[in-house]
Amino acid sequence: MPADIPALAEFIRRHPRLLVLTGAGCSTESGIPDYRDLQGRWKRPAPMNYQAFVGDAAARRRYWVRSMIGWPRIAASRPGPAHAALAQLEAAGHVRLLVTQNVDGLHDAAGSRRVIDLHGRLDRVRCLGCQAHWPRQRLQQMLHAANDGWLRAHLPQDVATAPDGDALVQELDFSGFEVPACPACAGVLKPDVVFFGENVPRERVQAVLQALERADALLVAGSSLMVYSGLRFVRAAVQAGKPVAAVNLGCTRADASLALKVEQPVGAALSALAALLTGEAALRFPL
Repeated sequence: MPADIPALAEFIRRHPRLLVLTGAGCSTESGIPDYRDLQGRWKRPAPMNYQAFVGDAAARRRYWVRSMIGWPRIAASRPGPAHAALAQLEAAGHVRLLVTQNVDGLHDAAGSRRVIDLHGRLDRVRCLGCQAHWPRQRLQQMLHAANDGWLRAHLPQDVATAPDGDALVQELDFSGFEVPACPACAGVLKPDVVFFGENVPRERVQAVLQALERADALLVAGSSLMVYSGLRFVRAAVQAGKPVAAVNLGCTRADASLALKVEQPVGAALSALAALLTGEAALRFPL
């Protein structure tokens, strides 16, 4: 066991009302790529932003081609060690609320019950007109049905995956690709996630801040905190005098504010932490 895991366990014992903030590092072991390298720099071109998606029909076509190719990887993904460990810690009473910046739904699938999906969920789509919601798998079927001929003519055979259900394809002629409209009102369909350049819904932010007021400490797991939507909660915790610990391989934007940092792969570190803390619980309360 790495030497800093007992220190992290002691941090959690001292702060029993724990709020956890997770990022892309929790899902890499589930086969979902992350965005940034160990220094917090982009590994690949920045993803689609909100302004381009809503304002440019060609950009939407390009987005949905790539999403159609990348979605099956997300749909087939399963929780990894980090997700399982955090669900164990919640069940053992160590986690009061889990806030995730991920959009893959894997914390829910692992059994975590108190979860706020800060950036939404990729398994839903939302109409920008009537606000109706639809399962992403239904849209996948609609995309295939509307573009059978285009797919036969243009679909690449070898495509690299990218974060959040994206796929890296060479520039194609997207002009013949048809993007289905909302079945209810013929409006524009968008993934029910917060794009870059889009604001996190205010009610989610307020729910997290209220939970942070009741928490003893904040634990960051698998996030570089390069995006302000997550960093704001670290800053709020520090301003309120509440300690912040992080488990992350590589730098974070809040390194100078951390009371404790475990620079280990997040899945292995959290699994060791959960084994240590839940083992102690079993000793205190034998069957």
